[in-house]
Amino acid sequence: MPLQRFAVLLLALISALAVAPAWAAPKKSFDVAWTIYVGWMPWPYAAETGIVKKWADKYGITINVVQINDYVESINQFTAGKFDGVTLTNMDALTIPAAGGVDTTALIVGDFSNGNDGIVSKTAGSVAALKGQSLNLVELSVSHYLLARALDAADLSERDVKVINTSDADIVAAFKSPDVASVVTWNPLLAEVTAEPGATLLFDSSKVPGEIIDLMGVNTETLKDNTDFGKALVGIWYETLALVTDPGEKGRAAREAMAKQSGTDLAGFEAQLAATRLFADPKEAVAFSQSPELVRTMDLVRSFSFDHGLLGEGARSKDAVGIGFAKGETLGDAGNVKLRFDPTYMALAADGKL
Repeated sequence: MPLQRFAVLLLALISALAVAPAWAAPKKSFDVAWTIYVGWMPWPYAAETGIVKKWADKYGITINVVQINDYVESINQFTAGKFDGVTLTNMDALTIPAAGGVDTTALIVGDFSNGNDGIVSKTAGSVAALKGQSLNLVELSVSHYLLARALDAADLSERDVKVINTSDADIVAAFKSPDVASVVTWNPLLAEVTAEPGATLLFDSSKVPGEIIDLMGVNTETLKDNTDFGKALVGIWYETLALVTDPGEKGRAAREAMAKQSGTDLAGFEAQLAATRLFADPKEAVAFSQSPELVRTMDLVRSFSFDHGLLGEGARSKDAVGIGFAKGETLGDAGNVKLRFDPTYMALAADGKL
């Protein structure tokens, strides 16, 4: 090889190495965000009682559990890369991070709402009677989805009502004002508004079981590079759920602490738990994640999301964002899978391999 050509190739190689991304060393510190909801209260409790530290220490990492007051903002911050994990629902996982191009894995399928989300009115006695009315809710959230499902069941459509976007932080105050007649929200806010004089619960998530699913979502690339992060989170979760479901004094003390953290009392918290289909046994969570019902649910969710423009400006159909499932099935674009239901880590817990 001529010396000049060798020099050119050597220079090209050096240049390529200079711009090539360095190998990403595993992270040692992780941040996860949570917001107040009965199905997510195990996270702050685990942080305060040392369960988070116990599992993080086991894998030689640090996990910071951070409360965010506004639910949608917590997901936006996760999408922006400020958090490695976030508590969120299946629909919001699809429409915010996944639709925004952030590959997201449903690491933990914690529960589904079985009455924790509802439509409440001071003036209407049925969903059908909402025709022509305004409803306050967190627009384009699972509350909006629940409203659409309720209207459909009553042979109405969203054209028959007016939706007023309201932050979850403002829902209760809005309902207490004379100007607001009806709201759609989730617990513990739902319990507060239904307790108001003259309030009627018109429809709740028990009418659509298995469709509003509560998750711990994590960044897929972060999880891929840091498997110990996934193992630690799952270990934290199931150790804490064992306390949540403990019928003895330890369980009662844990539930009382979680009730206080969420702004209610033990009776109120246990009422919310009763409206939650909690997967305390990881085997149940794995089975749910592998079920054909989950695929059907996500097809409903992505249809709603596309119809409301939630899959991105360039989305031409509900297939724009791919959704991957445990048995290799995919909904939508298999070349653009951005939401993954992967029970691998929950299966490790079920098999006692964490």
